[in-house]
Amino acid sequence: MRIRARLLTSLAAGLFAAALRLLFRTVRLSLREKTPGTSPFGKATQERFIYCVWHDSMVIPTFAGKADSAAALTSRHADGFFVAEVLRKVGMTTIRGSTNHIGPGAMRELMRATENKDLAITPDGPRGPRRQVTTGIAFLASRTGRAVVPTACSCVRCWKIRGSWTDLVIPKPFTKVFLMGGEPIHVPPDLDSSQLQEYVDRIQLEMDRLNEAAELLADTARLGTRAKLGENGGSDANTAGSIVIMEKDHGTTPRY
Repeated sequence: MRIRARLLTSLAAGLFAAALRLLFRTVRLSLREKTPGTSPFGKATQERFIYCVWHDSMVIPTFAGKADSAAALTSRHADGFFVAEVLRKVGMTTIRGSTNHIGPGAMRELMRATENKDLAITPDGPRGPRRQVTTGIAFLASRTGRAVVPTACSCVRCWKIRGSWTDLVIPKPFTKVFLMGGEPIHVPPDLDSSQLQEYVDRIQLEMDRLNEAAELLADTARLGTRAKLGENGGSDANTAGSIVIMEKDHGTTPRY
């Protein structure tokens, strides 16, 4: 990438990051944590983990709180430079590489990063297929000794920026965002490819389960809003009895 193009990309990334910082000051966060002390969204978390985040949801955990305690693997493609610049603007350490094939150089950087930082990995990046876990994250967990914590995010109201293979989810101002952390998955060292695939399947299953639960929470919240509007306007009041408030909002600041 030429110097002028890099400067323009860096400027655009700075403006994008600044706009999202302002946006996330308006959203309401609600945390669900399966195992206390393991969620990237909880203040009590002390141990270091590898957090699994779908590519289309990566904006939410990045901008919902402080990012300086995490490192992220970003692609070497041109769009990967923009993503890396945005992450650097919010204080996150970036390492260029691919989750499909983690080269020796990237692996060394990731190993160093795990000494004092969490790792945030999008296992379906940089080119998909969408929401499909590849072996890279399980391989990384087996080599670093860090457990993988699946995560999920959903929004009551959001924009979806269409991309070539997946959308990018950005919450709308003043909406409610649900953040979920799953049970840590420990991957033993020195596994062969078939054994590694077993853990890939486990991570996939937990990611699917968490995202289904997160979307259900957002759907329920949307129904609750419509029920309130129905009480005022008379159209959807009969749905109010099916709404269950599961948990109060947490005033939480995620770790990345």
